[in-house]
Amino acid sequence: MNEQQMREKIAGGQGFITALDQSGGSTPKALAGYGVEEGAWSNDEEMFGLIHQMRSRIITSPSFSGDKVIGAILFERTMDGEVEGKPTPQALIERGVVPFIKIDKGLEDERDGVQLMRPMPELDALLTRAKGLGVFGTKERSVINLANEAGIAAVVGQQFEVATQVLRHGLVPIIEPEVNIKSPERAAADRILRDEILRHLDRLPEGSEVMLKLSIPAEPGLFQQLVDHPRVLRVVALSGGFGRSEACAELAKNPGMIASFSRALLSDLRQQMDDSEFDRSLGQAIDEIHCASTEKVAA
Repeated sequence: MNEQQMREKIAGGQGFITALDQSGGSTPKALAGYGVEEGAWSNDEEMFGLIHQMRSRIITSPSFSGDKVIGAILFERTMDGEVEGKPTPQALIERGVVPFIKIDKGLEDERDGVQLMRPMPELDALLTRAKGLGVFGTKERSVINLANEAGIAAVVGQQFEVATQVLRHGLVPIIEPEVNIKSPERAAADRILRDEILRHLDRLPEGSEVMLKLSIPAEPGLFQQLVDHPRVLRVVALSGGFGRSEACAELAKNPGMIASFSRALLSDLRQQMDDSEFDRSLGQAIDEIHCASTEKVAA
């Protein structure tokens, strides 16, 4: 796939984007879920080696292909690694899967009901390297815990500032201001977030396109204006702590939104499975998430 073919696949492909970007403190939890206990490694290099083995096994499984998985978000170390002797982004492209890279470096402490992204002083260098490896786009995550207008405005402002930097490198940014699904003010936060994003979208220069990765809204269909906006290439949904069945049921109520799940995709996979059992379990998860992304139901 060339860049235009990747854009067309993301814009109109009948599938979903998987998130293989667990990093830092989330890696031991991801490995534990995969059946690898913390004593199985003695340092960070060994830990990241184990998570790369898991991701390589997923990417090379027969059920993991561009027919239903149209994109994959990678952790920086995964992007810089290899799968079957090829750079990971190239291995994905050859399977018909569009590669993205997670660029944020974690979250600041909560203020005004939100957590902004930490500074990213080496972002330009990372974006240059990603572009050279054939990566199509990026993803950056913030968190919204309360329906605080000032806090949400700060999150969205920072997200679009980083997105502008990404666009200058010829990459497509996935803006991810995650609303905490356990927030007591979730529905109100969803509405404030939608309106704030719309304001920033309308200010983007002609020809600029971004993607949005959002929590599934408490009110089905709330983000339809974002789905339909001419500056938005695609709106994808994070599972946000929902189990796969519940996440898929909620996603199916939202026309135009496709999945970008991590835990909800990987939750049934175990290191101890043989290859056929592993692929069968992965395929079942892919089928369920693909269905929720492409076959919508009345709310």
